[in-house]
Amino acid sequence: MVVFGSFISLSGLLILLFRNAPLGGLSPAVVGWVLIPLGLVFAVLGVLRNRRKRAQNGPGPVGNPIQRAKALPRLWKTWRSGKYPELPRSQVLLWAVSLVYLVSPIDVLPEFLPVIGVTDDAGVLVWLLSSLSMASGSYLRWEKDHHDTSRGIEAP
Repeated sequence: MVVFGSFISLSGLLILLFRNAPLGGLSPAVVGWVLIPLGLVFAVLGVLRNRRKRAQNGPGPVGNPIQRAKALPRLWKTWRSGKYPELPRSQVLLWAVSLVYLVSPIDVLPEFLPVIGVTDDAGVLVWLLSSLSMASGSYLRWEKDHHDTSRGIEAP
């Protein structure tokens, strides 16, 4: 969320500095001055969210990005069989909706708007990738805690 907020604020700043033509009927100044604080709000919310998660001191996800990517098919299979209850059905539904949104031609912000036209897709993609990474990292932790020796993972 911090990266997404920074991207939105930077887009607003670039629009203010380099854009002269209207964007979707709005002046570049209005668009820029709306995007900058909006991005800052997202960035601050992301920082607060990260601090809250660190303060909870629970065991965090494990594994590097490659291990997490390799764990996704196992996560899906284990979740579908009902052996992994820690992944809520609503989370899987949100992943499916975000995938449909990314491939569909319907957009909240049309692509013909320069810079801001792709921000909604970028935001959804960033959320999807980070959510999948966190879920697969948590799944690796769950595998490790449950002594899944069939995958070569043992608890500490």
